[in-house]
Amino acid sequence: MTKRKEILAVYEQGPEAVVTLVTTLYDIIAEQQKIIELQAARITELEERVKKLEDQLKKNSRNSSKPPSTDVFVHEKSNPKSRRKKSGKKQGGQKGHPGTTLRMVDDPDEIVLHEVHKCSNCESSLEDLKTKDHEKRQVFDIPPIKLRVTEHRAEIKTCPHCGCKNKAIFPEGIKQSVQYGSRLTSLSVYLHDYQLIPYERSCELLSDVCGCEISPATLIRAEKTCFEQLEDFEQHIKDLLKQSYVINCDETGMRVEGKRQWLHVACTDKMTCYYPHQKRGSEAMNTMGILPDFNGIVVHDFWKPYYKYDCNHSICNAHLLRELTGISENDEQLWSKDMGDLLINIKSSVDKVREISRNLKPEMIKEFEDCYNRIVHTGLEENPPLQIQSKKRGRNKQTTAKNLLDRFIGYKNDILRFMHDLKVPFENNLAERDVRMVKVQQKISGTFRSVQGALIFCRLRSYISTVKKNHLSVMDAIQDAIAGKPFVPTIV
Repeated sequence: MTKRKEILAVYEQGPEAVVTLVTTLYDIIAEQQKIIELQAARITELEERVKKLEDQLKKNSRNSSKPPSTDVFVHEKSNPKSRRKKSGKKQGGQKGHPGTTLRMVDDPDEIVLHEVHKCSNCESSLEDLKTKDHEKRQVFDIPPIKLRVTEHRAEIKTCPHCGCKNKAIFPEGIKQSVQYGSRLTSLSVYLHDYQLIPYERSCELLSDVCGCEISPATLIRAEKTCFEQLEDFEQHIKDLLKQSYVINCDETGMRVEGKRQWLHVACTDKMTCYYPHQKRGSEAMNTMGILPDFNGIVVHDFWKPYYKYDCNHSICNAHLLRELTGISENDEQLWSKDMGDLLINIKSSVDKVREISRNLKPEMIKEFEDCYNRIVHTGLEENPPLQIQSKKRGRNKQTTAKNLLDRFIGYKNDILRFMHDLKVPFENNLAERDVRMVKVQQKISGTFRSVQGALIFCRLRSYISTVKKNHLSVMDAIQDAIAGKPFVPTIV
């Protein structure tokens, strides 16, 4: 800065000298102000970047949509919080639970008698004594597994009157001189498409356990046969889903031919339909052919393309609870915890009423909605609108908390639909459970080598999932499908 003597010296030189000095100082200050503004903008940018990175590190499967497999940066002394309240019951099976304890049977397949020949004390012979009683012990085991070869012989006879040569007809399905039976081919499909064992390992298992040297190509042919026989089943499932009152939908990434594609699922508690596609949005959903003709309620996780369809919507509240937890932990906002507690309270009330009634009482619904509105108002006070207009084109970028709050404001009916209609589930867990096993398949086997392979797996898995939901034997159902008589559900 200019010293006092220097200022006085300039003053003595006259007004022009003072003007020159002030102008110079003004230019310096203006330049410094520009630097300060640039630094302030840079600091703000870096603070936002640090906040974003910190938020990413804080995200886990409990406070975001990340899967549990990504929870790697967890402190050893961290105490995971759960929204579940202790029931007060003892650990283990509860009273009345059927259990799976091994119990004796009255008609064993084989009885092995262990005789007493002499006295263990004096060694006297006991051969001629009548048996007084038996102590029983039963061993449950499987017999040695080996292939059973059945030879079919078709008689050939020549008519003595006309000389016509006549041959008996082989049973349906027996077309080759040597072939595998339907039970073995069903087992191979079961191992790969239900137990998710890769082709090579399935062949090894059949070789080690059954003693048959089967090739992966045989397994693939069995899958293709089953796939072709299930074409009508797949269409029937889609028709039933279109007629359902509520369906759950979800989508997840899958790799086909080394590229990222998408697996779409639509399901109820009685049926499942999978479909692979290159796209994630409405183009794939249109090709799947369910939502365009669906007029019921679709439960999903707020993926916007679902809202292109003219049906009622219900947003997965489990996703919302995780996002609310993230806002509470990372941004320390009060409204998010209150909203999470409210959703849990509504769910508890709905679960209790569902057992005795079809709907909540109007006064209870009004009380919950009033509480919902109060929490939203609190959220708006904690997240006021941005006053500074961004220089970038388009809408101003909002915080994660404000985006979530806007969702609670704009989609209140879809979030609380489970409260007004007790047939609507609280969350989308049904679809997520159906997706989970396909993700496991990807982790085990990686990419599908062809689009056709993905289509085959999805159709077979749709059938198997539907069979399991109807509490039927998967092995028997696969065998029926290969024989051209697949199981078809009738309950919508």
